[in-house]
Amino acid sequence: MSNDRAKFGSRFGLILATAGSAVGLGNIWRFPYMTGNNGGAAFILVYIGCVLLLGIPCMVSEFVIGREGASNTARAYTRLSNGTAWKYIGFMGVVTGFMITGYYAVVSGWCLQYIFASAAGELRGDPKYVADYFAGFSSSPVKPVLWTVAILVITHLVVIRGVRGGIEKASKMFMPTLFVLLLVIVVASCNLPGAGAGVEFLLKPDFSKVDSGVFLGALGQAFYSLSIGMGCLCTYASYFSRRTKLLSTAVNISLVDTMVAVLAGLMIFPSAFSVGIAPDSGPSLIFMTLPNVFQLAFGHVPFLGYVVSVLFYVLLSLAALTSLISLHEVCTAFFLEEFSISRRRGATLVTVITCVIGAFCSLSLGHTDLQVSIFGKPLFDSLDFLTGQILLPLGGLLTCLFLGWYVPKKIVKDQFTNHGTLRGALFGTYLFCVRFVCPLCILLIFLHQFGVI
Repeated sequence: MSNDRAKFGSRFGLILATAGSAVGLGNIWRFPYMTGNNGGAAFILVYIGCVLLLGIPCMVSEFVIGREGASNTARAYTRLSNGTAWKYIGFMGVVTGFMITGYYAVVSGWCLQYIFASAAGELRGDPKYVADYFAGFSSSPVKPVLWTVAILVITHLVVIRGVRGGIEKASKMFMPTLFVLLLVIVVASCNLPGAGAGVEFLLKPDFSKVDSGVFLGALGQAFYSLSIGMGCLCTYASYFSRRTKLLSTAVNISLVDTMVAVLAGLMIFPSAFSVGIAPDSGPSLIFMTLPNVFQLAFGHVPFLGYVVSVLFYVLLSLAALTSLISLHEVCTAFFLEEFSISRRRGATLVTVITCVIGAFCSLSLGHTDLQVSIFGKPLFDSLDFLTGQILLPLGGLLTCLFLGWYVPKKIVKDQFTNHGTLRGALFGTYLFCVRFVCPLCILLIFLHQFGVI
């Protein structure tokens, strides 16, 4: 095991960087519309239960593998599996990271475009105008590709600076900024006329809304929101020091992740209710609905709607960037360790490959001769389906089975207790969850995606 491997410089930086991996569009984009579609507060309570029951044990499992393996995701699994077929879980994580980075960068690029569109006043108009603006921009053969490349280049510039000088330093700047922007918009949103109805929707549970679909939706959201199964947590854990407490780190990251998700709801729903927008508007909420919400809700104060709109898309871009950095690092660490090349060269390879993937994903949403499709679906939708509904659940399921049933119990306990320096009172509960509860829950999510249950 390498003793000179890069490490995070502080516990604060470690938590912010790893939380940044988890905090992304899934929190600020997906969580609010999932909450809106599933009845509000009751969904949030079920979601929190899923984070505690599923998210934290799975996160600790990836931490154990990453720190014990002390290398990139593929090599970490190879080391712990003694070269058996279990090693392919790690390689699957790297491949998944490449694919997600490619199409995630497209949506992240949209966020950059919307910063400038908001600043230029291009998003002012009736709902049809805003919807048409998004449809026209996202299907363009040029602009979205340029923004995709732009955000990947920004990500590249952070990653090439290494763990402490790049990832940790950027996280210490980006994550607090994200929180401040989020709180500013939450306060402004909650002070709107009629905003109380949105707050009540978010915080007062109606358990009559809870059914099997809500449970499965909450399980899926917890899984995707915490970035489980894509190699990010495992890679970052390889930079943890021996003093890092894995369980408390997982709890802190889950708290930050959940707090951002709930704050995102407090930012969006009071504004939406204030102007009469339905909470179940779905995935279009951010790009087709919110520009109108900001314009209508804050338009009575000069320039406030303009400022809030710009701040929101800056916030969204920062959230997207923190996740892109961690996804990029999964692939970069693989190249520099498996092929013994420099970090700069490894990062450059990743950036070039993901720019190509991102460009084709973006073009697949337009109407050009370069449009790429798989099984009749645009490449963007195909990669989203393949990673989100197949590879991530499968990776999480196999990781739990691998750690719970194959990796020697002594190794798992040593990592869980920092080689005996911490109390292991919760180790039995953790191992039971990893062996039985987590695989069953993830299997339910996986089967639900295909309508088996």
